[in-house]
Amino acid sequence: MFNTQTFGLKLAQLRKNADMTQSDLGERLNVTRQAVSKYETGDSFPDVTILVTMAELFGVSVDELIGAGSPTAGEAAILRSLAQGQEPVGKAAPEDVAALAPLLKPSAVERLTVNLAVQGINVSRLMDIAVYLSDEGTQRLLAETDCAGITPEMLEHLLPFMDYDSRCRILDKILNGEMDWHLIKPLCVDRSLVEAAVIEGVLPDEALGIRGVP
Repeated sequence: MFNTQTFGLKLAQLRKNADMTQSDLGERLNVTRQAVSKYETGDSFPDVTILVTMAELFGVSVDELIGAGSPTAGEAAILRSLAQGQEPVGKAAPEDVAALAPLLKPSAVERLTVNLAVQGINVSRLMDIAVYLSDEGTQRLLAETDCAGITPEMLEHLLPFMDYDSRCRILDKILNGEMDWHLIKPLCVDRSLVEAAVIEGVLPDEALGIRGVP
């Protein structure tokens, strides 16, 4: 996983070797001295679009800068592509996107998740990434997510990001026996619908006893 602290140590070393103050570097990067300080301590990570400028300032390659953070091969490929304004080559792995999401702008995360939607994504990874996406982006991913193994707790976590259609898809899967019927609790399904499903034999009698069903 990319380590912002080791990246920051490398940045501080390069700056000192170039005989620059944090203010000097901030002016060259068009950021504040405080921002540079946070980069160097690992408290934050610069916008990937300025990594190319950083590399040019210090006479090193973008790969050397990125490599200072000890990224996985997938993380390095993602950061390299974003820094150069290109689309990531190949399919980004969900675990690499999840690891980098806190360091990237929401727009960059959105771009990365387009490929994730195509290849499918595990629900646990979706939970890791959803907080960094727009509602639309989360709903797009959710439509392609493998929801096998989702728990009521997981679903409750995702509900704030789900639109009406997304909730209906989950309900349909429950009624078709594709998902655990206990998931009707966080969905707050109307009791009359539950009663009808029980009468039809779609849901077990225990479904009527779930607290939270109105």
